[in-house]
Amino acid sequence: MATAAAKRYARAVFELAGDEREIDEWMRRLAELRDLLSDEKVAAVLTNPTIPVERRMGLVTSASLDPEALNLAKLLIEADRVNEIGAIADQFENLADEAAGRVRATVTTAVELGSRDRDRVAVELSQRLGKTVTMQVEVDPRILGGLKIQYGDRLIDASVATRLQQLRRRLTEAS
Repeated sequence: MATAAAKRYARAVFELAGDEREIDEWMRRLAELRDLLSDEKVAAVLTNPTIPVERRMGLVTSASLDPEALNLAKLLIEADRVNEIGAIADQFENLADEAAGRVRATVTTAVELGSRDRDRVAVELSQRLGKTVTMQVEVDPRILGGLKIQYGDRLIDASVATRLQQLRRRLTEAS
């Protein structure tokens, strides 16, 4: 879950990107920053309060970042928010998707879906939401059958495992 600070940073970057018509470019920059700042060794140095801020900034300055990404990295170092880059990038992607009328969904099934079934689920979900759906499919045999669909903060659970749990609960309450 993104913190309030991550949401603020993402919103600020998104507004800047929108003003400059560089949303895709900022998506690339944030992915690059996420890769750099999420590296275990780099993050250990950048979050170490015993290392002076100037030396930590020197580390990112030596990386091959464009000036805008470098400025954001420096802001995150100064504000001690280096660990939030993943949440910032995720929030930015959510804002970009929302602005473009897209939604990302994770569909979990018990078995691998064929391409025809994937397409059918994507089309039906797109029609239901009125947005273009970018779908990621995961396989989890524990759900036994059916599917789970997660998009945004919503979860549609039509799995056999959940239905069996509900039935079990009703039976124990009835006796």
